[in-house]
Amino acid sequence: MKLGTFSVVLGNLPLKEACEFLSQNGVQMIEIGCGGYPGKAHCNPDVLLNDEAELEKFKTTLKDNHIEISALSSHGNMIHPVKEIAEKFDEDLTKAILLAEKLGVPVVNTFSGCPGGSPEDKQPNWVTCPWPEDFMAVLDYQWNEVLIPYWKKKVAFAKEHGIHKIALELHPGFCVYNTNTLLRLREAVGPEIGANFDPSHLIWQGMDPCACIRELGKAGAIYHFHAKDTKIDPANCALNGVLDTTHYGEELKRSWIFRSVGYGHGEEYWKAIVSELRLAGYDYAISIEHEDSLMSGKEGLLKAIGCLKNVLIYEDRGSMFWA
Repeated sequence: MKLGTFSVVLGNLPLKEACEFLSQNGVQMIEIGCGGYPGKAHCNPDVLLNDEAELEKFKTTLKDNHIEISALSSHGNMIHPVKEIAEKFDEDLTKAILLAEKLGVPVVNTFSGCPGGSPEDKQPNWVTCPWPEDFMAVLDYQWNEVLIPYWKKKVAFAKEHGIHKIALELHPGFCVYNTNTLLRLREAVGPEIGANFDPSHLIWQGMDPCACIRELGKAGAIYHFHAKDTKIDPANCALNGVLDTTHYGEELKRSWIFRSVGYGHGEEYWKAIVSELRLAGYDYAISIEHEDSLMSGKEGLLKAIGCLKNVLIYEDRGSMFWA
């Protein structure tokens, strides 16, 4: 496994300074935002796809700091019910795929997206229960008329450009948000669909990350990993459950908040996750994503790096000399 970082947390720094900082602190891989919600602070496909000198400068910066790219990320809602919004996110994803091809990066990260509940809607509609029956009709429309057709077309495009790993982050608010929805889309579209596995979004839904890793691992469906933690507030959760729309900034009122690795759960919890990843055959990036509102980006990143250095399994398995 290799210690990585999602570059957004260092978006205020030029790429060169960000890479120098990461390298000095033992980070080996970088996941770079290149469109959609992550933005283009360190990687603008409009430039890198059209300017060979800038592309070489970009590659040299990474090489000089011994940093590899684990994935290009263009998270967005490419099936948003407002056509203009969907097209912009889709354009960003298309360019991310083309740039991944040019750079030889094997993974592109994004969201599955979420359409409206009907062709007339103007806002996404995330369904959280099966009754009244209206919601099942919404799900049928979303999956069979929008989601599956979109991803069949996009995966075909990615394959044409040598990209065989589209890693969808399991994220509430989008059609793919848990184990079953990821596997359902993968079965409908193909093995190019996999998970950008982020435990933080599973924890607050009441899921067990290790159980999910084991199930997805059986299908070989884990393509990337986000290292981010979540802390459940027992008192607020007991009153209001986990479907919490309170603003992230009102930490004392929320049922849960995102935390840096080690501040939602301790090292033993994360050691179990890393061990389960190895059992599942995942030996790639453990990419730190900082969204801890109680810490600065730099401190949160350094805390996560310190924790994960004690947790990650870096070397290949040894021989079972005792067996």
